[in-house]
Amino acid sequence: MAWNEPGGNNQDPWGGGNKGKNQGPPDLDDALRKLQDKLNSLFGGGKSGGNSGGGSSASSGSSSGMFIGVLILAAVAYIWNAVYTVDEKERAVILRFGQYHQTVEPGLHIYFPPFETKYQEKVTELRTYNLRQQMLTEDENIVEVSMSVQYNIGDVKSYVLNVAKPMVSLEEASQSALRHVVGSSEMYQVLTEGRETMGVEVRKRLQDYQDAYGTGLKVNKVNIESAQPPKEVQAAFDDVIRAREDEQRAKNRADAYANKVVPEARGQAQRELEEANAYRDELVARAEGEADRFVKLLNEYRREPDVTRERLYLETMESVLGTTSKVLVDVEGGNNMMYLPLDRLNQPKSANQGSDGSSALSQQDLSNIANQVTEELNRRVSSARSSTGRTVR
Repeated sequence: MAWNEPGGNNQDPWGGGNKGKNQGPPDLDDALRKLQDKLNSLFGGGKSGGNSGGGSSASSGSSSGMFIGVLILAAVAYIWNAVYTVDEKERAVILRFGQYHQTVEPGLHIYFPPFETKYQEKVTELRTYNLRQQMLTEDENIVEVSMSVQYNIGDVKSYVLNVAKPMVSLEEASQSALRHVVGSSEMYQVLTEGRETMGVEVRKRLQDYQDAYGTGLKVNKVNIESAQPPKEVQAAFDDVIRAREDEQRAKNRADAYANKVVPEARGQAQRELEEANAYRDELVARAEGEADRFVKLLNEYRREPDVTRERLYLETMESVLGTTSKVLVDVEGGNNMMYLPLDRLNQPKSANQGSDGSSALSQQDLSNIANQVTEELNRRVSSARSSTGRTVR
C-alpha cells in the first residue's frame, strides 16, 4: 500500500514525516518544485491539486513558470554584460550591424550585443616600441642603430577600423623611416653629433607614414639610443673617434689661445698708437712753444742785443754748471771768498740721487756755486759796461 493512500500511515519514505526523529539531506526535487510554485504564484500560475486533472494543470503551470524564470535570468545577464564603464584614459568605439556608430567618452554606458560591437582602448597610455638593426649609411658603411619609439592612440576610430594590425604597420614604418634617414647621412654624423637630428627626422617621417596609413597612432618621441659600428671593426672606429676628439680638443685650445692673445695684441697696438699720438702732440706743442719763445726772444734781442746776449749766456752757464761736478773759477781781480766742497766734487753723481740730500754734491752746494759764479760774471759785465759808458737797464 502506498504511503499517501487513504488508510495508510501517511509517512514520507524520505523521512519527511519524521523530521524530528531523523534529519536527512534536502530533497532537490522538492526544492525545485517549491521554486516553481513561487514563480507560478508570482506570474499567475495555478497550484497543484490532489486529483489527476489538477496534476496536468500543475505540470503546464510549472513549465511556464520555469520558462519565465529563465527569461528573467537571461535578461539580467544580458543587461549585466551590456553595461560597461569607460575610464578617463580610455575611449570606446561602437559598431552597429558592423558599421561605425559612435565614439564613447568616459562614463557609464550601455550597448546592445549582438547588434552592436564594442572596442575599448587606452588612448592616453604611452607605449614604447624598441628597434635595433644594422643598416648602410650614405658613405656605404655599416652601423648598428638602436631606437625607441614612444607613441599612443591619437584617433581611436582610425585605430579600430582602418588597419587590421596597426602595430605591425608601426613596426614596419619605423624600420623604413630609420633606414631612410640613416641612408641619407654619413657614418660620422650617425656615430657622433647627428643622433639628435636623426631622431627628429625619423619622428617626422614616421608620423607622416602613420597619417598616410590611417592607423590613428600618434608618435610622441623617437630616441636614437645608440649608434655604433659592427663589433668586428669597433676598435678601429674607436681609434678614429679618439683621433677626431684630439683634433677637436687641439682646435679648441688654439681658439682659446687666439682669443686670449689677439685682444691683448690689439690692446697693445692701440696703446702704442695712443702713446705715439701723445708723443707727437707733445713734440708739436713743444716745437710750437719753442718757436713762439724764439720769436719773442728775437724781438727782445733786436731791441737790446747786448743785454739779451748776456742773459742768454748766464742762463746757459747756470744750466750747465748746475748739472756738473766740475767748476771753473777765475779769481783774477776778485776779492770774494768761495766755498768749494772738494770732498764732494770728486764723487760721482748717481742718476737716482739729488732730491733726498744723499747725492755726492747736493743741490744747495751747486746752487751756491752757481750764484757765486753768476755774481762774478755780473760784476765783470757791469765793469765792462761802465768802461764803455753804456747804461744797463
